[in-house]
Amino acid sequence: MIRKIWAIFRRDLKVNLKDSIALYILFIPILLAVLINLFTPGINETTVDLALLEGDNPSQISYLEQFAEVELFKTIDQVQQRVEERDATIGIVPENGGYYLMTQGNEPEGIVDYAKILTSFYELDISIEETNSELFDFERTVPPLKKTLVNTMILLISILGGMLIALNIVEEKADNTLSAINLTPAGRLTFVLGKSVIGVLLSIIGTLSLIVITGFGTVNLLQLLLVLLVTSLLSISVGFIQGLTSSDIMTAAGSIKILFLPLLAGVLAIEMLGDKWQKFFYWNPFYWAYKGNDLILSQSGTWSQIFMYSGIVLLISGIVYLFLAPKIRKGLE
Repeated sequence: MIRKIWAIFRRDLKVNLKDSIALYILFIPILLAVLINLFTPGINETTVDLALLEGDNPSQISYLEQFAEVELFKTIDQVQQRVEERDATIGIVPENGGYYLMTQGNEPEGIVDYAKILTSFYELDISIEETNSELFDFERTVPPLKKTLVNTMILLISILGGMLIALNIVEEKADNTLSAINLTPAGRLTFVLGKSVIGVLLSIIGTLSLIVITGFGTVNLLQLLLVLLVTSLLSISVGFIQGLTSSDIMTAAGSIKILFLPLLAGVLAIEMLGDKWQKFFYWNPFYWAYKGNDLILSQSGTWSQIFMYSGIVLLISGIVYLFLAPKIRKGLE
């Protein structure tokens, strides 16, 4: 049986490597990881950018570099050009023995106030050691935005696995080889398992590539694999039903997008809604998968929590499969 499953998988892989849409799906996890790294800031990066004159006041530059991102320019005109760019950079320019803040006028008030305070503290010669404040953190070691994007992309990759299965089944229908499985010793179960392999492997390999490239490679991989596998069951079921009911590749690819709605609903519910609204999303498996992945990515999840979230996802996915199973069996006849 394993040899037959392997043969079906190898056949799908060869076909996918020759198809542009399938190739795009196979390599999109790496592209997403690179884009997340490019466009999400690090947690230690400041959101305040200052523009100063190069060589004007080295001690001031050293002082401000402790609290903000400092860029140096040779002339005041260059400082002005930098301030006029789209981001919220503030220039600190010498004038009549003192300094003034050069702003574009649309900077957030908090950033302008922060620049004023830094300038005042420097003039008053106040150092970090003289503060009486204490720092309390929430033990966050990764940028929240980056974690949210990576978590969402993990769920998206599991859907892409289902989409790949749907494309392969449509391709079988186009070659008129789907009904032939009833005449081969492989059997329907072997066929279903063989067709599922490439979707599951895409979810696993794609997710591993994503977390390594984005710097989450130290998370508990066993916990992540558990949540990933139970989430993939839903995508596989939907992938089969969409492949069997679609007449061409574009229709199958479009139909599988129906899973994007519950995915986005689950993410937005957790990230944007209050506790009183959460119960309205308990039906959504992506909601629970997102909560589980969030604990894993923040390295704060216990096995009991991961088992609970995975069990809920498995239960909901099982109910969906029981609903779709008769249609899948009928489509394979």
